[in-house]
Amino acid sequence: MSEVRSILFVGVGGQGTILASKILTQGLLKAGYDVKMSEVHGMAQRGGSVTTQVRFGKKVYSPLIEKGTTDVIVAFEKSEAARWVPYLKKGGTLIVNDHEIHPVTVLIGSEKYPENVNDILKQNVENTVIINAAAIAEELGNIKAQNIVLLGALLKALNMEEIDWNSIIESNVPEKALELNKKALIKGIEAK
Repeated sequence: MSEVRSILFVGVGGQGTILASKILTQGLLKAGYDVKMSEVHGMAQRGGSVTTQVRFGKKVYSPLIEKGTTDVIVAFEKSEAARWVPYLKKGGTLIVNDHEIHPVTVLIGSEKYPENVNDILKQNVENTVIINAAAIAEELGNIKAQNIVLLGALLKALNMEEIDWNSIIESNVPEKALELNKKALIKGIEAK
């Protein structure tokens, strides 16, 4: 693979975007790719925006992604998808968690949460995959596994299911959460 591919994870603090990008990065390294990763936490601990940029290929010189060049955006929250969609390249894939987290400005009534976000995204991005990763994770036993559900959907979009992702999950999550996360990965790969 000579071309460099770019993945942008976007979400809200506490959703597990950084863990998902870390697992992806380790798997890509294990598969022999040169990988660069950059993360921005913002006010993550207060429910603020979190982004992680992952670039991989034969040789990668920078982790930073420019607007209009991202192959896949994985949005852990749908308004974050709308905010970051300008970074997606033409023909790129947008994976959206059909989940809302209202910022403080919405909670206190000074702003409104955007309406019909998914419909607008589908109208503007041909390759939009909407998955209710939060609900899938809750059905498995813990909403915190939504990040791994979304990771599974990403791996399917990248056609990279053959890497031994279970061993990478084993080295990154506590033993008590292993089975949950392994099931979440499968559910994400199987999601339509």
